[in-house]
Amino acid sequence: MSLRVAIQMDPIESIDINGDSTFVLGLEAQKRGHTLFHYLPEDIAMVDGHVVAYARPLTLQRVKGDHFTLGEPSWIDLKDDIDVVLMRQDPPFDMAYITATHLLEAIHPETLVVNNPAEVRNAPEKIYVTKFDGVMPPTLITKNKQQIEMFREKHKDIIVKPLFGNGGAGVFHLKPGDENLNSLLEMFDAAAREPVMVQAYLPDVRKGDKRIILVDGRPAGAVNRIPAEGEARSNLHVGGKAAQSELTPREREICDLIGPDLKARGLIFVGIDVIGDYLTEINVTSPTGLQEINRFDGSCLEAEIWDAIESKVN
Repeated sequence: MSLRVAIQMDPIESIDINGDSTFVLGLEAQKRGHTLFHYLPEDIAMVDGHVVAYARPLTLQRVKGDHFTLGEPSWIDLKDDIDVVLMRQDPPFDMAYITATHLLEAIHPETLVVNNPAEVRNAPEKIYVTKFDGVMPPTLITKNKQQIEMFREKHKDIIVKPLFGNGGAGVFHLKPGDENLNSLLEMFDAAAREPVMVQAYLPDVRKGDKRIILVDGRPAGAVNRIPAEGEARSNLHVGGKAAQSELTPREREICDLIGPDLKARGLIFVGIDVIGDYLTEINVTSPTGLQEINRFDGSCLEAEIWDAIESKVN
């Protein structure tokens, strides 16, 4: 099977080839004989009902500073000329992102879009997780200051974060007695109209925030991310340290609970975040973590993802 694969992503020039999950997905596709194309999110268009992209042929190699070659750009029809689209641009999950899901929904499933764009739109990471009972820490989603104050009074030690943020940006830990809540809410109000998410602080985050990769609803691997001293966020790009990890019985229970729904929605490549016994996020937009897990486990998660994709191509 030789497929024509278009990757909708941010500029390929600036990726970290030793950490980027899209890079290894592309390498694995190339290894299987698939033809790659690259285009930026702003280079997609709908013309008289046809979804097209100003795309370039792409080849990849694991050579630092010389990891890609792009051919001459041309307009391609994503339904007629392409078999698979990987929607891999980074959040934020804003109206531009949502519009992209609408455009790609017009070609799916005739052209398989990974992940299913309608379900990406319907499953924002911090809201989708609320669908499942008994897995989240105490959580509040609101803009109402009185509700936030009541929640803080009850739980004392809290995390406040933007509802549609990513990568740990804008995540604040407010300990009991911290006087910055009002200023923080004013800052969030000035930045966006959306509600915020407030959660009870989980001390287990000091032991790590585990990223678990699920492929077509099945857990495939995990890496623990341990926050730096004095830091409440465990994201690797803000100083978190990756550590080898296996799934606990509780984590398998969480995966068993959410896996069938992920599969039914066509969410083939998903990364979930677990702290202690609690699921905090379900990442469906542009999950990361493949290379970190591969290095620890000697696995090749991108191959498992492509096995799942190929099984679904008409």
